Amino acid sequence: MDSGPVSETSHPRRLGITVPGFAGYEPLSVETVPARLAAYPEVARRLGGAPSDWSVREVGDGNLNFVYIVEGPAGSVCAKQALPYVRLVGESWPLPLDRAIYEHAALVRQAADAGPGVVPEVIRFDAGQALIVMENLAGHVILRGALIERQRHDSAAPILGRFCAETLFRSSDLALDPVTKKAEMAGFAGNHALCRISEDLIFTDPYHDHEMNPDNPALHEAIAAMRADDAWRLAIQEWKFAFMSRAEALLHGDLHSGSVMVTPPGAGERVRIIDPEFAFYGPMGFDLGAVLANLWLNAAAQPGWGAGWEDQQDWVLRQGEAFWAAFADRFRMLWQEERTGEAMVERVLGGASEAACDAFLARVQIDTLGFAGAKMARRVVGLAGVADLRTIPEPAARAGCEARALALAGRLVKGARSIATVAAATELARDALNPKDGETA
Repeated sequence: MDSGPVSETSHPRRLGITVPGFAGYEPLSVETVPARLAAYPEVARRLGGAPSDWSVREVGDGNLNFVYIVEGPAGSVCAKQALPYVRLVGESWPLPLDRAIYEHAALVRQAADAGPGVVPEVIRFDAGQALIVMENLAGHVILRGALIERQRHDSAAPILGRFCAETLFRSSDLALDPVTKKAEMAGFAGNHALCRISEDLIFTDPYHDHEMNPDNPALHEAIAAMRADDAWRLAIQEWKFAFMSRAEALLHGDLHSGSVMVTPPGAGERVRIIDPEFAFYGPMGFDLGAVLANLWLNAAAQPGWGAGWEDQQDWVLRQGEAFWAAFADRFRMLWQEERTGEAMVERVLGGASEAACDAFLARVQIDTLGFAGAKMARRVVGLAGVADLRTIPEPAARAGCEARALALAGRLVKGARSIATVAAATELARDALNPKDGETA
């Protein structure tokens, strides 16, 4: 049943991605978790005591998987198991179990590229059971929920920016030799089922009358205008082509505020990035745009949550700028110190190296804005919207917030090249996301 332990001494770039058979796969339940985990010595040691001493609770609130927290006399773990279907929809939407293989591979590479303590420690990986047993991030909460509660986690944006710089740069042709890079691309290319979800839910389904789009009568007029906008429809398909064809770096693939966990704000605040099961090789701006999109969606929702929204919205928008600044600063440092791949080689660039970095980041910044708009529109119109907007209690206020978010999304999708910078987009958001005279706040 068990694929065996993963060697901690294996170089992460030489760790093969092997998809096993799943003939012995058995979905876990609260009742069966203890016996399964007891078979893994390193997990049993972490928990301590006997299986009868362990408590288990199912905490998965995501769209795809089972997640269990297991606590024992000596410690605790988190056990995440893939299901053979999309949990949000049910067995009518089958999904390969091998997504757990790619999630594990991404966690290993992210830990190597961004350093320990940024992603969860993997304790045991059972490939045949599509099961990852990792450290329990006790004391952490999901960043999305924290933002909805108007908590201010000032270290989250800079940490996310550095994480993106290190994982994107170090998995690209800027850092890897061509043979290794192409082998990595080939390995993660098997995660096509998860890529297809993104291709459909972000770039296709919101733009026609798809059965999985939720009905939102308050936005019928705005959605109809979006679908009738030739410039928007052309631009979103150009962004889709970029998503599908530009294998620049290893992406997290689903880097929204629900994939980030934080401890209480203040001294010693910790930030962890989780759930990279959508990992694949794609355009760098996609991960970056996902982070900005979710910050801007939260900023869009602020008027719907009542008094104090102006100050909180301003803080959220400033986090987007802090995120990009941290990314760009760290990326420039890596460009100077770790550019060992065969792209942008120093022996050719010579004195133009700094200008080349400027041009590279300028292009990535434009991509970031376009993909941010695509992600925002998908969350307003398509399946699996964000709680930031969808839990606003007053319907008219929610509709106003959603309409303003969708309008901003369209300007980003269509105008990323002319907007050009995160700073300019932030100023655009300050105006676009605020209720105007006569609108519901």
